[in-house]
Amino acid sequence: MTTTHAELGLNRTGIGTAPRLSEDMIEGTAEFPPPASGDERAISGERVEYAREADPLGSVPPPLTGKGMLKTAATSLKGESPTQLIDKLGERLAFERTGTRLYEALLSKHDALGSFVGGPTRADLEEIAAEEHTHFAMLNEILLQLGADPTVMTPSADLQATMSKGILEVMVDPRTTLAQCLEAALLAELADNDCWIALSELAANAGQEELAERCNAALDAEDRHLVKVRGWIAASQGR
Repeated sequence: MTTTHAELGLNRTGIGTAPRLSEDMIEGTAEFPPPASGDERAISGERVEYAREADPLGSVPPPLTGKGMLKTAATSLKGESPTQLIDKLGERLAFERTGTRLYEALLSKHDALGSFVGGPTRADLEEIAAEEHTHFAMLNEILLQLGADPTVMTPSADLQATMSKGILEVMVDPRTTLAQCLEAALLAELADNDCWIALSELAANAGQEELAERCNAALDAEDRHLVKVRGWIAASQGR
């Protein structure tokens, strides 16, 4: 069975627990000083210059079809932002694809280590992975209906991909336990819930009532995921 608690061991990363090694490390910094003089203000100034000169994170391409062009133009006449809706649909598409992979990685962790009392069964994880994939397929279909290219990495999709890299790294790290991976999954589920709420509101504001309803149905499923993950984490901590 997978462990759910940190164990006592020979951890020498702290100064108090390994004073001699700490002295050696400090001596090493004197032997190999930084290659340039100065402090953190220099790199801060460089970041400012790069931020001022950099191109945007990305863009939303024009629709693929003439019908899509007409839809975009009609929405623009209403004073709305069709590119924002497409951008956020692309974001959710990318995130749901990643979400499917996260739960597939959790399944591997479950197969390797087993579960714990009050933890998820394999069927639990398979169900959530399947629902994440269903959401991905739904978003792919919606983007095509709107005349957009679902394979495009929109700015928000690019941002979310970078932000979620650490979560996937936790999942595939062979040293992490199932309980630790569930804490990473919690971060993904919290972000997922908030982003579905935002997408539903954007769809409603754009007059896409059917899309808003489909987003709300996906949100209901994500709410269930969040409740389950929170419960499994609580069980792993004896709460």
